[in-house]
Amino acid sequence: MGKRRARRELLRSLSKKQKKHLREFGEEHPFYDKVFACCFIGCYCCCCLHSCLPFQSDDSDKSSKESDSETEVEQVSGYHKLLATLKTSPESESEEEEDESESEEAEESEAEMGSEGSQETGEAEEGIEDKNDVPEEEEATDTAEQMLSQEQADGTDTSCDPCHGVIEEFTDVKHESEFSLETNFMEEESGDCNADRRDSNPFKQHMDKELEEKEIEKMSTLPKTSSQSQWPRLGQVVFSSTLEKQKTFKADKEFDVKQLHLHKPLESTWPKVNKQFLSAADKPTDSSFTPLQRELFCVMNSYRDLFYPERSALTNGEEIRHAYCLHALNHVLKANAQVLSNNARRRDRKPGTDTDDHRDQGLTRPKVLMIVPFRECALRIVHIFISLLEVNDKKKIDVSNKKRFKGEYGSDPDEKPPNLKRPEDYEAVFAGNIDDHFRIGVAILQKSMRLYAPFYSSDIIIASPLGIRTVIGAEGEKKRDFDFLSSIEILIIDQADIYLMQNWEHVLHLMKHINLLPLDSHGVDFSRVRMLNLNNWSKYYRQTLLFSALQDPQINSVFNKHCFNYMGQVAIRNVPLTGSISHIVVQLPHVFRRLEADSVTSVIDGRFQFFIDKVLPEYRDAIMSHTLIYVPSYFDYVRLRNYFKKEDLNFTHICEYTKKAAVCRARRFFLKGEKQFLLFTERFHFYKRYTIKGIRNLIFYELPTYSHFYSEICNMLKATDSGVDATWTCTVLYSKYDAQKLAAVVGIDRTAQMLQSKKNVHLFVTGEN
Repeated sequence: MGKRRARRELLRSLSKKQKKHLREFGEEHPFYDKVFACCFIGCYCCCCLHSCLPFQSDDSDKSSKESDSETEVEQVSGYHKLLATLKTSPESESEEEEDESESEEAEESEAEMGSEGSQETGEAEEGIEDKNDVPEEEEATDTAEQMLSQEQADGTDTSCDPCHGVIEEFTDVKHESEFSLETNFMEEESGDCNADRRDSNPFKQHMDKELEEKEIEKMSTLPKTSSQSQWPRLGQVVFSSTLEKQKTFKADKEFDVKQLHLHKPLESTWPKVNKQFLSAADKPTDSSFTPLQRELFCVMNSYRDLFYPERSALTNGEEIRHAYCLHALNHVLKANAQVLSNNARRRDRKPGTDTDDHRDQGLTRPKVLMIVPFRECALRIVHIFISLLEVNDKKKIDVSNKKRFKGEYGSDPDEKPPNLKRPEDYEAVFAGNIDDHFRIGVAILQKSMRLYAPFYSSDIIIASPLGIRTVIGAEGEKKRDFDFLSSIEILIIDQADIYLMQNWEHVLHLMKHINLLPLDSHGVDFSRVRMLNLNNWSKYYRQTLLFSALQDPQINSVFNKHCFNYMGQVAIRNVPLTGSISHIVVQLPHVFRRLEADSVTSVIDGRFQFFIDKVLPEYRDAIMSHTLIYVPSYFDYVRLRNYFKKEDLNFTHICEYTKKAAVCRARRFFLKGEKQFLLFTERFHFYKRYTIKGIRNLIFYELPTYSHFYSEICNMLKATDSGVDATWTCTVLYSKYDAQKLAAVVGIDRTAQMLQSKKNVHLFVTGEN
């Protein structure tokens, strides 16, 4: 502990130049050991709101506070890089593990060797860290509350930078008049949105429909009716609606781009932008859409809500991103064209003419909200927008602040260490800039795009859940703002499964504040506002597009309870036939033990009681050493950790908040058998994907959120070739409320048998024999 204190004192004494030198020459790359945002936000997410910043250290908080005064005049990127190098103190370990080829500081290595020489010293250090767990979280909570109370409430000047307490968010002010919808008019060559006949243009069909009060009341009170159909590519499609009559929603077998009523120039640019996904097999039927895109866009263009739970970062992720970007941009171009066209009509109208037919706007300008997990996703979306707006290489569109955007949202390809091996899906998800605290307004007007537009002058807002949450604020705060969400017409939530690993509460907080009546007028011309917005019926017209890699009750709940589109909802409900258990290569008996519970709320206590009464006693014997307990929920992990301490069990633990020194110690103690149990959280595995060696017995306290984590963890047993294969065991706890997770692991047929069977214990054996 003395060395750590000395190192902190050393960091305090460093000058700005010395810190820069340390950053450039004396530290491993921050991608693997830094938090995905700055220290203040890290505390806010990890401890107060349990977000996606799993590895924040106490040292980094202190270091960043003391570097504030030195870095206020620096550029954002420089400040960011400096913070990144001071996040954690890496260390080296002598075990031959694939991730230990990462560069680590000599001081941590010495500290760890010291702890290796004396087990008692190591245990004492762990005990000190454990005792400080709760106070650190309480202190961080207070810091977060102070931070949020000081947050700038207006979308035009809140901080987009993760360290927004130091540097205010940049917003583009000088292009305000150039991108104003009120003062611009339609160019002749851009075409007139009203030229499309209402009976064929999906945009006008959806937005111009006038609902009656009895229909609104019907949607609020009556249950939805649903119907199922089988689509060629999407599979089992469930269509549900309150207003629509019971009918089968069918896919269009073939359609041409010209039949989609795309706004100029999308008709000509989409085939060029999307050709990278097209194969020779797709060309005979349709030259511009893949089979998946064709069916997804069929739903999107009908303005129905969509839930697609089979998005994969490895395979179809970019296909889907291109499809929803086309839909969002098409919607914005049509909406703006309608406003500009009506501007010209109002300018040329005779005095005294009724202008009620020019209601073409919402109460605020933002129309599309896109929620994505990382800055890299925002960068790709903006690049797609630019590609779709550029007709050819000669006609480049004017993009304001493009260079700044690339600097803040891009990444250096040479930063990634070449010797680190991770699964392909990990590499795909965590590619590029993975900062998770950002928001940016995008304004699009005819042939120009404005990045960093103030929210109330933006057409599209691209943000992370954390980025939008810090603007919305919490109840009781003086400075908070969510008026810019009042007239959102399309909500796109991409990669929703990642938010389960970050902080799902941010998503729920957003859904509670979207499409509410604004508290201020924000200079709107009420003679141009649609009646649906004035009646506070915006949520019944909002289209929600939800994409995820998995079926999950929390994601299903958002789609079922927060989507009110009068056009109805379309959900893809395919069931897994085999499950991830078929990907396990080690010969291993899997014992699935069912626990009984009367309700969802009672499952948490029931599982804990079942574990300590019936499962744990079987593993207390010393012969059952090397037992890894996989815990998906952080709160369950804390409960188990406290119980193990109370019972004085020989255990160690690793979670998303564990410092790297403690992680290395825990892995070494577990490998050598000095610790009988290892508590291991799912979110740590999600962010790090370390291979844990020395496992002989596995306990899944709950089924994993990601089904492939089950096979990954089980296959870790082969990492230790000690010739004791016959002693390997695997125990899994499940209840009837885990049906979706269970089906993803063992398949739908086995799940049905296991849930309906009178027996509470089921055995499967995997392996070559």
